[in-house]
Amino acid sequence: MGKKLYVGGLPYGITEETLTQTFQGAGAVDNVSIITDRETGRPKGFGFVEMTTEEEAQKAIQMLNNTQMDGRTIVVNEARPRTEGGDRRSSGGNRSYSRR
Repeated sequence: MGKKLYVGGLPYGITEETLTQTFQGAGAVDNVSIITDRETGRPKGFGFVEMTTEEEAQKAIQMLNNTQMDGRTIVVNEARPRTEGGDRRSSGGNRSYSRR
């Protein structure tokens, strides 16, 4: 099973293809996803890269963490597992106020 990496500080104009090519220098890339804003569709400046092996993931961290990409310093480290509950935003919901 592959190893998922968090990549932060990405240039906002980066594509998944460019990110894949960058990480292929460390080994085989299984999957790349750049996180975008749901409302605007614009990249949020971070994403995830899944490397084929643990060794390739460690090599990618060593090669790419704190390096420059289009004038921005990127951070590469092991992705943390998703926590239960996910989204912390309020649902807005049914708020009724009574006046007395």
